[in-house]
Amino acid sequence: MRKFKNILFAMVFLLPLNAFAEGIDSGDTAWLLTSTALVLMMTIPGLFLFYGGLVRKKNVLSTITHSFAAAALISVSWVLIGYTLAFGGSESQFVGSLDHIGLKNIIGAASGTIPDYLFVAFQATFAIITVALITGAIAERAKFGSYVLFAVLWSTLIYSPLCYWVWGGGWIGSMGALDFAGGTVVHMSSGTAALVAAFMYGRRAKSSSNTPHNVPFVVAGAALLWVGWFGFNAGSALGANADAALAFLNTNTAAAAAVIGWMLSEWVSKGVPTVVGAASGAIAGLVAITPAAGFVDPISSLYIGLIAGIICSYACSLKTQFGFDDTLDVVAIHGIGGLWGTIATGIFAVGIASNFAQVVIQMKAAAGTIIFVAIGTYIILFVIDQLFGLRVDEESETKGLDISEHGNEAYGD
Repeated sequence: MRKFKNILFAMVFLLPLNAFAEGIDSGDTAWLLTSTALVLMMTIPGLFLFYGGLVRKKNVLSTITHSFAAAALISVSWVLIGYTLAFGGSESQFVGSLDHIGLKNIIGAASGTIPDYLFVAFQATFAIITVALITGAIAERAKFGSYVLFAVLWSTLIYSPLCYWVWGGGWIGSMGALDFAGGTVVHMSSGTAALVAAFMYGRRAKSSSNTPHNVPFVVAGAALLWVGWFGFNAGSALGANADAALAFLNTNTAAAAAVIGWMLSEWVSKGVPTVVGAASGAIAGLVAITPAAGFVDPISSLYIGLIAGIICSYACSLKTQFGFDDTLDVVAIHGIGGLWGTIATGIFAVGIASNFAQVVIQMKAAAGTIIFVAIGTYIILFVIDQLFGLRVDEESETKGLDISEHGNEAYGD
């Protein structure tokens, strides 16, 4: 009788587990689990420390909450609808099907050599940080309730279709564009949305003070982003393999080179290299190498990072020249850095038939991304503004969003 029970137990429980394990590589799975945690760490606490340190002390909690809320909101919306729009197989060139709505028809089987559920989780962290990045352009004046609605709508209607265009079988990927880990999907999209949002939210009531209230926060956040970015880029190889190793090395090299490039720019323009500039330079290099990480050699990643540090440093002056209030320079770092990285991927990619032809393809991908995101972001923000308003009133802004929007103070008496 005991022998029969053991056989029955094996049939009911162990055989399904064996079936589940078929095709899954433990090393690849372990690396993707680690990478997923690293990318989530980029937003909470990496980005919220980086952004939180850059704003005035009366707005630090509201800025942190933007990232923290994004992690919660997009984690849920991605499971319900975002993932299927981005990766639901479809004959369309523009959006995925609803076959996986609520993760229907995903049973945890292998996607390549990793479990499907792990791929869902990994991609969710990309969707989260993309929304959180945009908030840097509207910090210190955004109405929180309107931001919550924007985050869900933008992630669902803009991010997911764009993700499908590039990685899910849509027209950008089909024409041969190269984007290893999100130059268009994450950085150009957030930079473009930030530009539109900065114009639509308008300037802060008192935008003359742009002095970071906590520089150690800024550097700590940048350090967490640098480390987390190994999961972002090397994790996009979707396995513990040679592509991941190349992306890992290229990521570190580009970040280091961009720090040098930004500091050199500040030495020339300001006479001193600032600590905030060095931290921003690291982010610029990480942004620029993202689309190229698995397609270029390490020397090319050095060039990409060095140039990114220089051009993104000077791009910070664009908001003054064109009169928009991008609070934390999302446009300069993610928009311009992402555009440079996307084009540089075509310039420096190895193993392709024609770099010139690839640059043309990359530029088409960049143009399509900018146009779609700009128009879509404008429509979403316009509707929200008409219904609820985008920003707090002047009294609340003067008091600080920590108190007016969240009822807390970061620093007591």
